[in-house]
Amino acid sequence: MAAPRPPPDWDPRSDTVLRDQIEAYDAMRRRCPVAYSDYLGWSLFRHEDVKRALDDHRTFSSVVSSHLSVPSGMDPPRHTAYRRLIDRHFEPGRVEAFEPLCRLISADLVAGLDRGVEIDLVTRFARLFAVRIQCAFLGWPDSLHEPLLEWVRKNHEATLARDTAAMEAIALEFDGYIGELLEARGEVGAPDDTTTRLLRERIDGRLLDRDEIVSILRNWTVGELGTITACVGILVHHLAAAPQLQQRLRRHPGLLPAAIDEILRLHAPLISNRRVTTRPVEIGGREIAAGERVTLIWASANRDEAIFGDPDEFRLDRDPAQNLLYGHGIHVCPGAQLARLELRVVMEELLRRTREITPASGRRPKLAVYPASGFSTLPVVVV
Repeated sequence: MAAPRPPPDWDPRSDTVLRDQIEAYDAMRRRCPVAYSDYLGWSLFRHEDVKRALDDHRTFSSVVSSHLSVPSGMDPPRHTAYRRLIDRHFEPGRVEAFEPLCRLISADLVAGLDRGVEIDLVTRFARLFAVRIQCAFLGWPDSLHEPLLEWVRKNHEATLARDTAAMEAIALEFDGYIGELLEARGEVGAPDDTTTRLLRERIDGRLLDRDEIVSILRNWTVGELGTITACVGILVHHLAAAPQLQQRLRRHPGLLPAAIDEILRLHAPLISNRRVTTRPVEIGGREIAAGERVTLIWASANRDEAIFGDPDEFRLDRDPAQNLLYGHGIHVCPGAQLARLELRVVMEELLRRTREITPASGRRPKLAVYPASGFSTLPVVVV
C-alpha cells in the first residue's frame, strides 16, 4: 500500500518562485530545507543533504525515467562501464585540442556584436555561442543551429508544464535529427569526429546500438545548450553590474577560471537534478518512503550559509571542492573540463575585444524560469 502523500510545503511553479528562483530557493533552504511538492516530489535545498544523496546512490537512484538515459540515468554497476566509455571523449588531450576552434568561434561572435547600442546578450551572443560550440565539438553541420535552439525551447516549455505527450514528441524530433547524422556517418569518407567515434564504441564486447548513441548525444546536447547559454548570460550580467571586477579581469585574465566558478556558484546555471528513493530514508528530519521522487536543488545547495557564509559574497579564495557547480560523486559532469575551457575562452575573447559592458538603461533583464536558469533576455551595451 502506497504511503500517503504529505501536504505540499511549497509550489515550485508559483509566481513567487518563478519571479526569482534563486531568492525563492534561499528562502526555502532557511524555512523548510527538505520540502514536499506535488510537482517536484521531495526537494533537497541544503548542501549536506544534496551531497548525501549524491554519495548514496544505493538509496537515491538515478534511474528516474522509463526512457534510456546514458549514463546519467543509470546506477552502478551498469553506470560504470558506460561512464568509462563517455569519459574517453572528454580526455584532456581532446579537450585541449578543441581550444583553437573554440577561440575562433568566440572571436567571431564578439566581432559581430553591435557596439554602443542596446542588444539582447542572450539571443545575440549566449545562445549562438552555445549552439555553435556544441555543433563544432560534435562535428554537426551549421544547418542544425536553428532547429536545435527551437528544440531546446520546446523541451523547456514541455518540462515546466509536465506535458508528457509533448515531451515524447520532442524526444522523437531529436531522434530524427540524430538518425540523419548517424546515417551520414555510416557512409564512406565520413569525418572522424566525436559523433563518428561513438559509432565505433563498444560496451560489453558489442558496438553501441542506435538507441544508446541517441541517448548519449541527447544528454550532451540538452546539458550543453541550456547550461552554456545560461552560464554566458549569468557571467555577463554579473560583470556588467560589477565594473571594477570587469576591469580587473580584463587586466588579469588569469583570474577568470576562479571568477567564473564563483559567479556560477552565486547564480547556478543548472537548477536541479532528479533521483528516486529505493528504500525508506530519513533526511533533514523528514521521513521519505521508497519510490519517491527527489529533486536536488543545486541552485540552493551552492548558496548554503553553512558552507559558504554570506552566499552573496564574491570570493576568489573559496575551496573548489565545496562548489557543486559540476556535480559531485560518480555522476560528476564528464564534460566539466570542456565547459570550463569554453567559458574561459569565450570570456577571454569578450573582455579582450571590448572596452566596457554595461547594463542597458531602457530595459531590465528578464530571469529564465524553471527548468531553465540564467536570463531569457539580457539587455546590455557593449563598447
